[in-house]
Amino acid sequence: MKILIADDEAPARARLTALLAEAGGDYEVVAQAANGSEVLAACDLQMVDLVLLDIRMPGMDGIQAALMLAERADPPAVIFVTAYDEHALAAFEANAVDYLLKPVRPERLLRALDKAGALSRDQRDALAQDLAYISASYRGGIQRIAVGEVIFLRADSKYVEVWHADGMALTEESLRMIEERLPGQFLRVHRNALVAPDKMRQLRKGSAGQLLLLLRGSDEAVEVSRRHAPEVRRILRAAD
Repeated sequence: MKILIADDEAPARARLTALLAEAGGDYEVVAQAANGSEVLAACDLQMVDLVLLDIRMPGMDGIQAALMLAERADPPAVIFVTAYDEHALAAFEANAVDYLLKPVRPERLLRALDKAGALSRDQRDALAQDLAYISASYRGGIQRIAVGEVIFLRADSKYVEVWHADGMALTEESLRMIEERLPGQFLRVHRNALVAPDKMRQLRKGSAGQLLLLLRGSDEAVEVSRRHAPEVRRILRAAD
């Protein structure tokens, strides 16, 4: 298995390299990188089966790099290695095989490597193409919501609310990342909101004079900015 190690700290890269050497087996470190851009460049130059990927790195971080790798025709598997457990949900969004916390224990690394090895390249291709869902936290667990079930998304402080037929859940994926990952699936109606065009019902004025969009399947109204109102009206007229 050809492995790329990505971490902005050289000692962390050296430790992972040593752990892989101690593990034995068919593991070969073919490249190292200090940020997401270097990961992409290294994968352009040679065949990589697995990336051990830090999340917090300068410039392009690990989540961004993993999402871009997943769009490739022949993507490597990704295992995130990070000191911060708060990014677990975002790791699921990026189709990671596993998620390791620093300091990495040898036995935990071996389990992750076994998991990556068991995933065939055809399976990884299918996983990378299976992007038509949003992973969100719900009642202490992780819920995968099909894009077709999403009514609207609204940014709220650190998280994005995912409103769907069965209620609301939270995702760490930003509105911008969702737009880029799922082009054409949602319409921007406000700087903090995306809606499913086929769920749009009508516009009305709010009590404070703001423009509100009513949506099928939800009692929540979404504010529409002046900038985006013309496009919303055009789509509503075309649907009549």
